[in-house]
Amino acid sequence: MSTLKFKLTLPSKRSEHAISYRNGIFLIGSCFSENIGAKLNTHLFKVFENPHGILFNPISVVQSISDCINKKQYTEDNLFKLNEVWNSWHHHSRFSGVTANDAIDKINESITKGHAFLKSADHIVITLGSAWLYKLNTQSPHAAGQVVANNHKAPATWFDKELMKSDALVLLLKKMVLDLLHFNPHLQIIFTISPVRHLREGLVENNRSKAVLIQAVHEIVESAENIAYFPSYEYVIDDLRDYRFYAEDLVHPNYAASNYVWEKWVETYMNEETQNIMKQVAELQLAMQHKPFFAGSQQHRSFLENCIAKSERLLSLYPYLPLNDQVHFFKQEIAK
Repeated sequence: MSTLKFKLTLPSKRSEHAISYRNGIFLIGSCFSENIGAKLNTHLFKVFENPHGILFNPISVVQSISDCINKKQYTEDNLFKLNEVWNSWHHHSRFSGVTANDAIDKINESITKGHAFLKSADHIVITLGSAWLYKLNTQSPHAAGQVVANNHKAPATWFDKELMKSDALVLLLKKMVLDLLHFNPHLQIIFTISPVRHLREGLVENNRSKAVLIQAVHEIVESAENIAYFPSYEYVIDDLRDYRFYAEDLVHPNYAASNYVWEKWVETYMNEETQNIMKQVAELQLAMQHKPFFAGSQQHRSFLENCIAKSERLLSLYPYLPLNDQVHFFKQEIAK
């Protein structure tokens, strides 16, 4: 008798291009970049993420990458003032400032750091969220026709909405890939599609958008060996496939879903040695958050000494691990 199956499971597939603690990982795009970036940071990988802030549409992602490659430096002419704040149409609002100089300093510092990191990075993870474009129109006092990364709470009448065509997206991504590999020839490129639903557009419109992204990305992935696709979208939409894995807004994957995708990411890109290091690093990170009932007791001192020994042993085996801050922290705690 056959066993009934109540769900489909998408198995992970080990990548030939493993990610280790020696590698630099540049992440850019939608919320998935932030989620994976946060977990990589927690495990002390070398990470740089979203030099322009969270981005959803492909044109803004490509613009951000181009700015980093060319080390573009913004001036006040590239900004606009709205609601007493200076903003950039190419950036998330976290780069806005009360003064133009405040915004410019944040923008240019991030691009400069992004340029240096991308030049030596081993992997770039590009997450596309939506193929819907919002363009400034003639009712806006700014450059009509420009695609914006963020509306910065500007009037809705300033924008026209347009769905990007798959063939146009393919051409855009092909040029971006060529520019990336010219800038950093040993770069491994990983594309992924955000599982976040853009319900502001509507369910049908969201699916049309995701279809454009998926079609274009797979055409790019098939064009070269150093380009891969990580199915974060499919893990949530087709594998988990249940609204209980979404937050209350029914738009964003919840903690359980994010952890599931992270586990698949680790299975895909981290070998056994790296996973073992990650486990030990996570234990040390957790130990740093430990709040003792009796600070200064012999039991607490033994706990700290054990943490120092673990940190120093890891450093002796893997001297490239960024654990000096952890050793310093535990030694300071003993000295109190």
